[in-house]
Amino acid sequence: MNIREVELPGIGVKFEVITRNDEKIVIVVHDDGRREIYHFDTDHEESVSSVILNDSEARKVAAILGGMVYKPRALDTIEMAFDDLLIEWFKVEQDAPAINQTIGNLEVRNKYNVTVIAILKKNMKQLFNPGSETIIDVGDTLVLSGERTQLKRLISELLTNTG
Repeated sequence: MNIREVELPGIGVKFEVITRNDEKIVIVVHDDGRREIYHFDTDHEESVSSVILNDSEARKVAAILGGMVYKPRALDTIEMAFDDLLIEWFKVEQDAPAINQTIGNLEVRNKYNVTVIAILKKNMKQLFNPGSETIIDVGDTLVLSGERTQLKRLISELLTNTG
């Protein structure tokens, strides 16, 4: 899949996506939170359909497409199963309290109810589903999952130098 990102000054950002099956989709993310999705014909010249979503609708669709929601039966109302779940990427700052500590010693899951999904180390090594013995280093980018308030608390207390 090829994705091309184009800044639209005063509007937002446009993403042009060409899928493995050579289908073209354009997504425009407006500064006000709206999203426009366009599907193009086989020549990639004309839009054959479009959808406009507000911010809340777009996030729910993203969760469905990302595999966070699965409803095997038709339900009277469709709602997101993990409405308060967020995934946040955060780079560990210099002098942060978490540096040289393990995930287990920091009690990330027990104290903050947050899960470390992955870590991108400074040397670009990727650690998926790191264990409690994994040491956090300065400059590591942590992929975290949890509720907004708990994520903010963990980030401010452990991952910034103001903690």
